[in-house]
Amino acid sequence: MGSPLRPRRQIDLAPSVEFDAEFETEFKLDATPRFDLRSYDQSDFDRGRSGGFILLWWLVQAIVFPLTLHSMSGVRANVLRWFGAKIGDGVIIRPTARFTYPWKVEIGDWSWIGDDVVFYSLDRIVVGNHAVISQKSYLCTGSHDFRRSSFDLKTGVIQIGNGAWIAADCFIGPDVTIGSNTVVGTRSTVLKSLASDQICWGNPCKARSDRADNPN
Repeated sequence: MGSPLRPRRQIDLAPSVEFDAEFETEFKLDATPRFDLRSYDQSDFDRGRSGGFILLWWLVQAIVFPLTLHSMSGVRANVLRWFGAKIGDGVIIRPTARFTYPWKVEIGDWSWIGDDVVFYSLDRIVVGNHAVISQKSYLCTGSHDFRRSSFDLKTGVIQIGNGAWIAADCFIGPDVTIGSNTVVGTRSTVLKSLASDQICWGNPCKARSDRADNPN
């Protein structure tokens, strides 16, 4: 004969009173908002071109870029130049790369801009020569002042030096400079400037080691 069935141990899944109180203290959803977005005003922000010109650019980018073949970087570079971007020789730009205001963008010779890269260029973005911005990276020159109830817009320049590599799916914040020949590992969040010849990664991104000399 088998052993008699034992009653199953009952587990109380209900949260304790202390947990409930702590949860409500730390995760309130109905507190008074610290922002009053009705007071948001960016009328003093200079987009650099008229509203009509900006709409024309967005229309051209939405139509021309997706219709160009993968290998037609020269066409895309010329379109960007027509709209005020400074694009060097031999630059590779994939069809799904996006530029908010190209007249605020400068890309040096022989640099690569990967698929789904976003240049959110409310302020200037400068990329040096032989630099690589890999797919899905987001270069963001805009933010907001969360200390003010009016949530004021803030912008800052992004500069990426010669020979730097921004690996896939990185976020680069405003007022960030990445020195020449520095490597930023995939999915890093870069909120502060990085010196030259460093290997960096993380969230937030930090220098982990010096970049070894690369003999040619």
